[in-house]
Amino acid sequence: MDPSQIRERIGRFRILVIGRANAGKTTILQRVCNTRENPVIYNSAGKMIDATVLIASTERGEHDIENEMVFRSNPGFVFHDSRGFEAGGESEFDKVKTFIARRSKKASLKSRLHAIWYCIPMDEASRSFTKGEIKFFSQCDTGSIPVMVLFTKFDALYDVAYAELKSKGASMEEAEELAPKHAEDSFAIGPQLKFLYRSKDIRHPPKCHVCLPNMDKDDADCGLLIKRTAGTLDDEVVVQLFVSTQQTNLGLCMEYAIKG
Repeated sequence: MDPSQIRERIGRFRILVIGRANAGKTTILQRVCNTRENPVIYNSAGKMIDATVLIASTERGEHDIENEMVFRSNPGFVFHDSRGFEAGGESEFDKVKTFIARRSKKASLKSRLHAIWYCIPMDEASRSFTKGEIKFFSQCDTGSIPVMVLFTKFDALYDVAYAELKSKGASMEEAEELAPKHAEDSFAIGPQLKFLYRSKDIRHPPKCHVCLPNMDKDDADCGLLIKRTAGTLDDEVVVQLFVSTQQTNLGLCMEYAIKG
């Protein structure tokens, strides 16, 4: 099916974004949609919500996962936001489980949830998973909806890597140049990923993960996030919808056009 026909039939690619405040969620979504502007928020009835009303309700601790975030720069994506489970405790966890279960059973692809991005900030050196994160991956069965972990603010680990390289005799220039790769290599064999993919406590591990450094920079690259998200999708129609909706990885469009 032609991508334009797919977009006409399904409409938008729908993503649930989970993560506590200051996890860098909005910054990443802005990068994906190639904008610096804030999203427009709609309620479940499709009515635009006034920003001042939304801020006031958030300050009162109110939050509606059914609200839809859409960026004018790329309205082909619709995002739903969960604050993470530390913020809302048991009630927030139940809301997310219910939302995922209900959206996974929708008859039309247009109303279904297509992917889940779980954002975990790494600005606490060598941080372990929180109780809420462990609970999600041990108790929340998302069925056919793929889950990706986004390790945000990954550049926070560069300072640790820099210090390790310096302690091994590297010059300041060498340590600075090698720190990003050293951080990635160390993380790849570190305790967080071993726990996430191999622990008996994790009954529902994610399909994959991606490390995202410096997403607040003008030249930030989310190409790997886009490519790995496409790789988690099983339904060919949904894959084509995602690939044709995203605008930040043109190479991916060409790759899937050749496959098609």
